[in-house]
Amino acid sequence: MTSATSLTSDTLLIRFPAVSTIRRVSRDTISELAKQLGCASDSYVLHYAALRLADQVLPKYEPDDGLLSDKQMAAIGKLWSEPRD
Repeated sequence: MTSATSLTSDTLLIRFPAVSTIRRVSRDTISELAKQLGCASDSYVLHYAALRLADQVLPKYEPDDGLLSDKQMAAIGKLWSEPRD
């Protein structure tokens, strides 16, 4: 059965509390944010907020392999001590 109201695997259902708390946001708060930002829908506010949070929390680069080995440090020291033109 397929219809316009069918849920896809990309759908996330959210249950809103009656009032906003320090860890949860109410639907009224989302609606107020949508009005304030001039958004066409509440879902835009959720996407916008998630993107802002991701920008603040997620690293912008691939994690490195940890500290350099003694051999790597020696190679760097050798290159650094060579005369430069």
